[in-house]
Amino acid sequence: MPDTSATSANTTAAIVVGAGPAGLTAAITLAGAGVPTVLAGQPPDDNRTTALLAGSVMALEALGVWPRCAKHAAPLRTMRIVDDTGRLLRAPEIKFDAAEIGLEAFGQNIENRHLLAALAERARTLKTLTWIESRATSVDATSQGAAVSFDDGEIITAPLVIGADGRNSLCRSAAGISIETHRYPQSALTVCLSHGRPHHDVSTEFHTGGGPFTLVPLPGQRSSLVWVMDPDRAETVAARTDDELAIDIERRSQALLGKIKLDAGRGLFPLMMTRAQRFAANRIALIGEAAHVIPPIGAQGLNLGLRDAAFIGELVVDAWRRRRDPGADVLLADYDRQRRADVGSRAIAIDLLNRSLLSDFLPVQGARGLGIYMIGRIGPLRRALMREGIASAAGQPRLMRGQML
Repeated sequence: MPDTSATSANTTAAIVVGAGPAGLTAAITLAGAGVPTVLAGQPPDDNRTTALLAGSVMALEALGVWPRCAKHAAPLRTMRIVDDTGRLLRAPEIKFDAAEIGLEAFGQNIENRHLLAALAERARTLKTLTWIESRATSVDATSQGAAVSFDDGEIITAPLVIGADGRNSLCRSAAGISIETHRYPQSALTVCLSHGRPHHDVSTEFHTGGGPFTLVPLPGQRSSLVWVMDPDRAETVAARTDDELAIDIERRSQALLGKIKLDAGRGLFPLMMTRAQRFAANRIALIGEAAHVIPPIGAQGLNLGLRDAAFIGELVVDAWRRRRDPGADVLLADYDRQRRADVGSRAIAIDLLNRSLLSDFLPVQGARGLGIYMIGRIGPLRRALMREGIASAAGQPRLMRGQML
């Protein structure tokens, strides 16, 4: 077993590769509990937003991050789904209220730039965290430990590497882990906007034949939009002027929020579903988009990444305190088992919902409409689905219950 009782200038207990939200959260979790940690990478430029579910907010609160960015977030108290497919068989409108399951809000919507700034600010206060902003160029792992090389020539070793380095993960390749990828005939346009009417903390998701069109509250009379549609149409829509696109959004949203004015910055990306065949192997654990990419439906993507960070953090902190190997096969197998079940079940649910929107097959449309009708009419079923959407029945890590490690 590697000696984890002490560290030297080029040896540490854990190396986190990637400084996005999941990587920063993992690094803060470990270092905040006293585990000597190296964080490698720079925060990305990201003009998207994230609907952080209640467990994610509780974890960020426990880590001392949330107070640094809470003023930039808006609560999600009600979620409204409107069938705007225009098809023969349509689902009834349905609302989910957080108060029905005893919550003030399902979560908080925040621009990623504010979340990243708060995470980075908190990370820089931790004495047991060394942040290297050089680029990792290679990762090598053996039964004895792992080594990360950087573009400035530095090499750092550790018994564990946490790969938070995104879809084209260097760490995943180094671990010899393959991925399964499914590409959808859809692209997502993302933009933030202001509007003439208040949103009243209601997130509205219009289900269209091309995919969801979702308006999510931001502070004040602002919202974020994720508009999923056919790739060719998405290219055309994204190329429109601000005034033209604002009119399109007003029409598609049925003038729900009044006059629209766009913020600067748009995103356009193809929809896909990817999952690593294993989430950990050979002294490397994968988190966030290095492990899975989920379409922006149902507010699951980044929340799953933060849950990855909380799970691996809990396992590693427990091992460190017991003076055990934080990169041992048994620990990585435990992490892989816990995360694949959670991610797999949510990926299946999102895939089925998305495919049902794209299908022109009447029985599928009918089944979808009946399912939504039953959810709206049967209170216990609706409440069970709301609870599962917020927190997996398979269990939550301690951080996502608001408990310090």
